[in-house]
Amino acid sequence: MTRAQDGPAPGSLAALAAQHGERYRWRVLMTVMIGSIAAVMSSTIVNVAVPDLMRHFAIGQERAQWVAAGFMAAMTLSMLPTPWLLARYGYRHTYVGAVSLLMAGGVAGGLAQHYPLVLAMRVAEGLAAGVLQVIPSIIILRAFDEGERGRAMGIFGFGVVLAPAVGPSFGGVLVEHFGWRSIFFFVVPFALCALWLARRYLPVSAPGGGAPGGRSETLDAPGLALATVAVLGLLNGLVHLHDASLFSAAALLGTGAVALALFVWHESRTPKPLLNLRLFRSRPFAMGGVVAFIYGMGLFGSTYLVPVFMQSALHFPPSQAGAALMPAGLVLALTIPVAGRLADRVPPHALVAAGLALLALSFALMATVNPATRLWVLMLWAVVGRIGLGFVLPSLTLGAMPGLDATAVPQAAGAISFLRQLGGAAGVSLVGIFLEWRLRLRAAAGSAELSAYADTFWLVAALSALATLAALRMRAPQCATGAP
Repeated sequence: MTRAQDGPAPGSLAALAAQHGERYRWRVLMTVMIGSIAAVMSSTIVNVAVPDLMRHFAIGQERAQWVAAGFMAAMTLSMLPTPWLLARYGYRHTYVGAVSLLMAGGVAGGLAQHYPLVLAMRVAEGLAAGVLQVIPSIIILRAFDEGERGRAMGIFGFGVVLAPAVGPSFGGVLVEHFGWRSIFFFVVPFALCALWLARRYLPVSAPGGGAPGGRSETLDAPGLALATVAVLGLLNGLVHLHDASLFSAAALLGTGAVALALFVWHESRTPKPLLNLRLFRSRPFAMGGVVAFIYGMGLFGSTYLVPVFMQSALHFPPSQAGAALMPAGLVLALTIPVAGRLADRVPPHALVAAGLALLALSFALMATVNPATRLWVLMLWAVVGRIGLGFVLPSLTLGAMPGLDATAVPQAAGAISFLRQLGGAAGVSLVGIFLEWRLRLRAAAGSAELSAYADTFWLVAALSALATLAALRMRAPQCATGAP
C-alpha cells in the first residue's frame, strides 16, 4: 500500500494533529515555550554568579564579563541560520539538537575546572539559545490562525518574560547555598522536560509542512562567516571604546563595518541567502526591523542601566533594588497576555507605537528621580515602562509580517529576532560608554553623579521615541495582500 492509502506519515503535522485533537497547537506552543524559558534563564541567571566566578578562578571583571558577552554574541549569530536548520532537519530534530546542546553546555560548564572551558560552554549555550528564541515565532505564525496569533504570542511572552524576572532570585539562593556551579545545572530539568515534550508533540516536518530538505538545502557559509566577523568586530569595538587608546576600537569597528558591507553585497547576490534582503522591500517589515533594532538597544540598555542607577546613584542595597523592581516585572507578565489578545483586534503597529511611547515616557520620568523621590514613585515610573514593553512584545513580529509571502515567514521571523538581539548587544555597550563619558564630564564640571545618570536616561528615552516614529510607519499599505 502507498503512504496516501495508509494515512499520514508518523510524526507528520497531520498525524500529530489527528492524534492529539483540537488543542494540539497549544501543546506545541507549550513545548517550544519551555525550551525558550530554559534559554532565557541560562542567559540571565549566570549574572548573579559572576563575583563567585571571579573569586574561584582569580580573574578580573574584564575577563569575567565574557560569560555574559560571549553568550549574547553567540545567541545573536545563531539566529540567522535557524531557518536553514529548520528546512534542512525539520522542527523536531532542530529543536531537540538545540535543547541538547543547551543542556550539555550547562552540565559541562558546571563541571569545568578551568575558566576557558566555562567560557566555551557559555558560547555553546548561546548558540543553542539563539535557535530556541526564533523557533516559537515561526511555530505561532504557522500553526495558529490570524485571529489567534496575538493571543498565542501573549501567552508565549508571559512565560519568557517571567523567567528572567524570577531567575536571578533563584540564582542568588543557589549561589549562596551551593556555589556558582549550581547555576549551570539549573537548566537541566527544564531541558529534560522540553526534550520529552518535543518527541511527543513537535512534527518532524520543515516549515510549510513538507519533509526536511536533506542535502538539497545548502547553508550560506560565506554569509555566516561575514556576519560573524561583522557582529564580533562591531560589538568588541564598542567594548574597546572604554580604552585609553582608541586604536583597538577603531580597528575592530572598521573591520566590522567592512565585513557588514561585504555581507550586504554577498546576500544581495547569492541565490539562497542567509538573510533575504528582498524582505526589506516591504515597508512594514523594513520599519519593523528598524523598530526591533532600536527597541533592542533601549530595552537591553535600560535593563543594565536601571539596577546600576538604583545601587550606585541612589545607594539602594541589591536586595532592596531587586524588590523595588519586582512589581514592574509582575505587571509586565500580566500585561503581555492582555496585549496579545488586543493584537488580534487592534492593528499591531498601533500597539507597538503606544508601547514604545510609554517606554520613552518611563525613561524620561526616571531622569527626574533624585534621592528625595519616594520609593513608590520610582516603582510607578518603572511600571509605566513595563506596561509599554508588554504592548510591544506580542505585536512587533505580527506587525512586520503583512504583505510577505508565507514562504518568507521563517526568514522574516528570524531576521526580526536577530535585529532585536543585535540592537540589545549594541545597546548595552552604548549605554555603558555614554554613562562613563557623562560621569567623567560631570565630575570635571563639579556636577552631581545623579546628573550623569539623568543624561543617560534621556538618551534611552530618545532611542525609544525614535523607534516610535518607525512603528507608526509599520502600517501595511492598503494594497498589501497575502498577510500570513
